[in-house]
Amino acid sequence: MKSCSNLEKVLTAGAFAVTAELGPPTGTDLEVVNRKAELLRGAVDAVNVTDNQTAVVRMSSVAVSALLVRMGIEPVMQMVCRDRNRIAMQSDILGASALGVRNLTCLSGDHQDFGNQKGAKKVYDIDSTQLLVMVKRMRDERKLLGSDEDFAGNLPMYIGAAANPFAKPYEFRALQLGKKIEAGADYVQTQCIFDVPMFAAFMKSVRELGLHTKCRILAGVTPLKSAGMGRYMAENVPGILIPKEILDRMGSAPKGKGAETGLAICVEIIEQLRQIEGVAGIHIMAIEWEQKVRQIVEAAKLLPRPVV
Repeated sequence: MKSCSNLEKVLTAGAFAVTAELGPPTGTDLEVVNRKAELLRGAVDAVNVTDNQTAVVRMSSVAVSALLVRMGIEPVMQMVCRDRNRIAMQSDILGASALGVRNLTCLSGDHQDFGNQKGAKKVYDIDSTQLLVMVKRMRDERKLLGSDEDFAGNLPMYIGAAANPFAKPYEFRALQLGKKIEAGADYVQTQCIFDVPMFAAFMKSVRELGLHTKCRILAGVTPLKSAGMGRYMAENVPGILIPKEILDRMGSAPKGKGAETGLAICVEIIEQLRQIEGVAGIHIMAIEWEQKVRQIVEAAKLLPRPVV
């Protein structure tokens, strides 16, 4: 075992894993963290703590991950390349490990123009693939980037990455995934999936390259709250493809039933994803809707979660 995290144990045992996101607050109110964490407790195998998602300033993912450890809930700490150079990244990774964090997802990060600090200078000292290489070296060799000296202690860390099967050029998405696996990714969480046939085609390419045997792939899903949310995501969020039939179904939902329809669609997508060879689990991105995660997992017949 590379980390002995619960997520690693579940995936290694061959169980169908479930993770979900927790968005830190845009302030210091710990009750927000506590409330969201309790909503997710027992419903998932691990909880992704986002890192200033959409480039909005939020409580540190390191701090929130450490709070979850204290609560007995396993975090998956996200780290983006947008905000830190390699010195700060390695420092935060060492600190998070010392605080009990055992899962790390390496990401590029949303462009700062999306957020509330549009004048911020982006860093991108290294990219997400180089971040994977750096963390793997820290874990496996106990060496910092650019150093041949061992650092004191160990870094038990299950290393993850993101994949977007719906980004152009589509034919290179599986090859890009292969590069991240070679760099050190133990697991991958994908962009949210609405076009299941297109994702199935991506997974066919993944299987042809044998990548599903080298890395655990968690398929991303997002429940739509309304027809407006679906249209906005389809028109404004890069790498999101929502088929017309889903948008039409959301648009034709009876008044007051939009959220219920979105949840039903999400469960249906999960059921379809479970039939695709190479999918090792799901990652639920219920944007500021953590209270619906348990309902989704239960409706998908994925409760209780395995104890390994």
